[in-house]
Amino acid sequence: MGATVVDSRKQAISIRMNSADVRKVKKLAQRLAVRDSDVIRFAVKCMLARLGPLCDSEVKGRNLVPVFVESGAELLRFFDLDAARLDDIINDGVDPARRVERDDIALLALTGGQAPYAALLLSELNKEDRNGASAGELDHSLRQYLYDKYVYRPGSDGAAAKPAEAAEPLPLAAVGGHHD
Repeated sequence: MGATVVDSRKQAISIRMNSADVRKVKKLAQRLAVRDSDVIRFAVKCMLARLGPLCDSEVKGRNLVPVFVESGAELLRFFDLDAARLDDIINDGVDPARRVERDDIALLALTGGQAPYAALLLSELNKEDRNGASAGELDHSLRQYLYDKYVYRPGSDGAAAKPAEAAEPLPLAAVGGHHD
């Protein structure tokens, strides 16, 4: 086996941005009295912090639920992720105790562009009547439903409860700090 060499030098990359986004970056940089590249590095660091668990191939199943709940609609729309692709990302190679159910993945996928249908499906899964729920209410209800089922896993509601020994720590990305 060969030794792995870590290159700590900075690298220049090229990105394509539409002219409206470039203007916004320039205005933001001017207002903050920083360089355009500082604004772009900040945006990349923020994105990496939000999506950090996706960088770790060992983080799978229910441990990815917070990433998709917190960044879901934006992430799903921007990368055009459907339920099948989302299921592959979340459940590929996951043992059954850590899997996210297909109905819940479909629910996450629907929040990316079909909020009314997502609200209907969520009300069916929650066994409650939620006619005309606003987008904010849907986000809150979805977050509560998925966190209760996969993250908090309370022992009081039977089907959603997981044994305490099945819980594993969720890797967290560090936020903030100094940029290079």
